[in-house]
Amino acid sequence: MQNNRANNPIITNISNRHIHLSKDVMETLFGKDYQLTKTKDLMQPGEHACNETLTLVGPKNSIEKVRVLGPLRKQTQVEVSVSDAIRLGISVNIRLSGDLSGSQPVKLVGPKGSVDLKEGCIVAKRHIHFSAKDAEFYGVKDKDILSLKIDGERGLVFNNVIARVSDKMVLECHLDIEEANAAGVKNGTMATLL
Repeated sequence: MQNNRANNPIITNISNRHIHLSKDVMETLFGKDYQLTKTKDLMQPGEHACNETLTLVGPKNSIEKVRVLGPLRKQTQVEVSVSDAIRLGISVNIRLSGDLSGSQPVKLVGPKGSVDLKEGCIVAKRHIHFSAKDAEFYGVKDKDILSLKIDGERGLVFNNVIARVSDKMVLECHLDIEEANAAGVKNGTMATLL
C-alpha cells in the first residue's frame, strides 16, 4: 500500500473563503425565485463557483465579495480562514464541512436583504475527497486521519487530514488558503499521501 501512496500523488487545490446557500436564505438575499449563475465548474462533480458574492458581517468588521458556490444545499454554510475569523471578530471552530451544530453565527448581506445566521460559520478541516475505488486503492476509509506531504521550497507535512469517501466525489485534496500559502501550494500542486 505504501507504494500505491508514494507513487500516486494526489492533486491539491486551494479552498478560499466561500458560502454555500440554502434555497430560503438565497431567496432572502437575492429575491424570490432567483437563480444563481455559474461562472466556472469546480473539480468535484456538479459543484461550481457562482457569479454572485455576499458580504460577511461580524462583530468587529466585514468582508465583502465572498463567493457563493453552487448548487444549493439543505443548510447554509460559510467557510472562512482563521485570519478571516479574527478580522470578523468571531471565534470559529475547525470542523468537517456539514458539521454545523453549535457553529458560529455570522450575518450575510446580499443585494435584496440580509440574514443573521444563528450558526453556520466554520473553518473547514483539511481533507481529501476519495471515490470508493480511490479509497480502496489508497487503503483508506471514510473519516480516516491521514498525513499529506507537500514537496518544494516551502514543503510541509500536513497531519490530521480527513478522508472523505463518497462515490459522488473525485480524488482531490482541499487545503484552505492559509495552509496552502504556508506550504507554497498553488492549485494543481501534487502531494503524497504518507
